[in-house]
Amino acid sequence: MKLNANKFGLAAGIFWAVILFVFTLIAATTGYGTGWLQSFVATIYPGYTVSVFGSVLGLIYGFIDGYVGCWLFAALYNKLVG
Repeated sequence: MKLNANKFGLAAGIFWAVILFVFTLIAATTGYGTGWLQSFVATIYPGYTVSVFGSVLGLIYGFIDGYVGCWLFAALYNKLVG
């Protein structure tokens, strides 16, 4: 069975974008998870901060990162299966 790389990438991109957006808003308002976001996410995505602006930037970065990464995964999977 082959995967539809575009749909797989789109689903993963939306999922990761929403996760980063929500987690960043929670951290910005409550402080919960700030350490993880600053030590992990901020080191990967340039310009990202734990703030309202950072949540929007995380939304954009998350979608691009999730889409491209999972599109590549599905394309490789399809090559190996086919």
